[in-house]
Amino acid sequence: MHHFEYQGDDLYCEGVALQTIAEQVGTPTYVYSYATLERHFQVFDQAFGGRPHTVCFSMKANSNLAVLRTLVALGAGVDIVSGGELFRALKVGADPKKIVFSGVGKREEEIEFALKTGILTFNVESHMELVAIERVAARIGQRAPISLRVNPDVDAETHPYISTGLKKNKFGIPVPEARQEYGFAKSQPHLEVVGIDCHIGSQLTKVAPFRDAIGRVAALCRDLQSDGIALRYLDIGGGLGIPYDQEEPPAPAEYARAIQEALDAFRGLDLTLLCEPGRVIVGNAGVLLTRVLYLKQGEIKNFVIVDAAFNDLIRPAFYDSFHGLRPVRRGETKTWIADVVGPICETGDFLARDREIKRCQPGDLLAVMSAGAYGFTMASNYNSRPRAAEVLVRGDQFAVVRQRESLEDLIRGEAVPSWVG
Repeated sequence: MHHFEYQGDDLYCEGVALQTIAEQVGTPTYVYSYATLERHFQVFDQAFGGRPHTVCFSMKANSNLAVLRTLVALGAGVDIVSGGELFRALKVGADPKKIVFSGVGKREEEIEFALKTGILTFNVESHMELVAIERVAARIGQRAPISLRVNPDVDAETHPYISTGLKKNKFGIPVPEARQEYGFAKSQPHLEVVGIDCHIGSQLTKVAPFRDAIGRVAALCRDLQSDGIALRYLDIGGGLGIPYDQEEPPAPAEYARAIQEALDAFRGLDLTLLCEPGRVIVGNAGVLLTRVLYLKQGEIKNFVIVDAAFNDLIRPAFYDSFHGLRPVRRGETKTWIADVVGPICETGDFLARDREIKRCQPGDLLAVMSAGAYGFTMASNYNSRPRAAEVLVRGDQFAVVRQRESLEDLIRGEAVPSWVG
């Protein structure tokens, strides 16, 4: 469910016409709906209302400060994967005791920053990371709260680039080794074991992989209990998918029921649940506005050339993913088959291929749907293209929450030494 709907022939975000935003802010521009963010978070949070839990928004999906502040104000915690994300989370007032630090390659300065901040836990991915966290914590005289991310070797049945729970993936500690690593962690004077973590991938459209993974984690928790290792938190990760095209992912309530059933195996273990949704909160809360520049009719293909490119939204090129396309002002009823492409000098620069879309003309506006997750956060300056603006809409008002980059922004921080040239 989202708040991008037609009113007459004009596509609106809540009470604001997207045409108005394009006229005042320009294109390409990301537009986010406050009401959609609010609803998606509340529906997800309420689905787990029957047990102690914290919803930690996975901010790698969207790290805009206004988006983060919206969710934090609703009670969200934050799942981070870098020191930069921690910095952003603190800027919007996130409670450090609701911050979980994930990721396989934490630098020591990031570990120290997180320790001094007082985060809830580190999700640790390897033995060497445990050693590094112990070393940093000892140096600054603190105990570090840690959870081990275990790899349950469960196929998430998703795109291989975003599958994280198989043996061949770089993530987590294999279940057979995890018990030994927990024993090591317990023996270290500056580590405090607080939980266990499991995340198997992103854009999952079935609940069975979640059930399988949690079942394997439950067995390990029983072993740890017999070893005298008391856990307080069970982090089930994120990964619930959204409908981009014909997908039919489970609703949060169905997902939560499946999780609750799997958690029956944890009876007798007093664990607070941590969830790390990202895409399911923000994916359909955002669109990318782009303007048609040219039409090009080739011998075997038609092309709609727009001003957004894969530096703005890389998902179609990187994952061969589908994003719906809607005209911002509808009227034309005829359709044609075309590739919607950007200005970048790469054949891989496309937003859609062989897509049946309404015929359009130069100057028309298109909305690239379901662009709120992994859109701007994966953007780049390839071809020296300034990154897009970002706008947040609430009701009948909107604000630019990230200015479009200028040409001067492109060279900020660069320098030419005097001995060059």
